[in-house]
Amino acid sequence: MAAELLAQRRIAVSAVFGLERWAAENAVLIEPFLEKFNPVSEAELKKISSLTTPNKVLVVAELPGEPFSPDLLRTDFCFYLDGIQDPGNMGTILRVADWFGIPGVICSPDSADAFSPKVVQASMGAFLRVKIWEMSLLQVLENVPDVPVAGAVLGGENMFQAKLPSHGLVVVGNEGRGIGADTEKRLTHRLTIPRHPGGGAESLNAAVAAGIFAAALRHC
Repeated sequence: MAAELLAQRRIAVSAVFGLERWAAENAVLIEPFLEKFNPVSEAELKKISSLTTPNKVLVVAELPGEPFSPDLLRTDFCFYLDGIQDPGNMGTILRVADWFGIPGVICSPDSADAFSPKVVQASMGAFLRVKIWEMSLLQVLENVPDVPVAGAVLGGENMFQAKLPSHGLVVVGNEGRGIGADTEKRLTHRLTIPRHPGGGAESLNAAVAAGIFAAALRHC
C-alpha cells in the first residue's frame, strides 16, 4: 500500500519514514519524495506505527479534499453506507467498489471513519482509487433530487428478477439494524437478495451483500 500511495498523485504525501535498506531497494519510487524522506531504525518505526509488527516504511498522507461529484450519480453507481460501524466491513466494501469499478462511496455521518487505520488496512489500497465522501442522504438528494436509490430490505423484490437501475445510490445498511427507517423511506428500489430454500442464515454480512449487489448491477 505504501508503494501504491507513493506511485499515485491524487492524494498528497506529507512525509515518508522508512528503513534505509527499504529506501535503497525503492530508489526510483522514493526519488520524488527525497525531501520528505526520514530514515528511521526498526525500533523507531515500531514506535510511530499503529501496527503491532510494522513493515519497512510508514507514509503520512493528507486526507483527500475532493468536492462531491453529483454527476457520478447521474451516470454511474455509488455505494451509500448507512451507519456501517465495523472498519473491516467498510474496508471490504471499498475493495468491492474498486473491483467492480464503482467510482464512489458515500458514508453517512454516523458511519466509521473511512480513513481510520483499520479501514485503510482492510481496503488494501482501494481508498486510493475510490472517491470517498461523508454526507447525509438528505445532502446527497439535495444535490441530485431525482437519483434512483436502491437498497436491500425484507419483503422487497427479488433483485435477480427486478428491473435494476442503470445508475444511482446503492444503500448498504448497518450491521445490526440494517437500513435505517429514514433512509428506507427514500428507497426507490426495494430489493431482496433471495435466500436459497436450503439456506438457514438469518442475514448476510454487509460487505457480502454489497458484493452481491455490485455483481448484479454490473451484470457480471
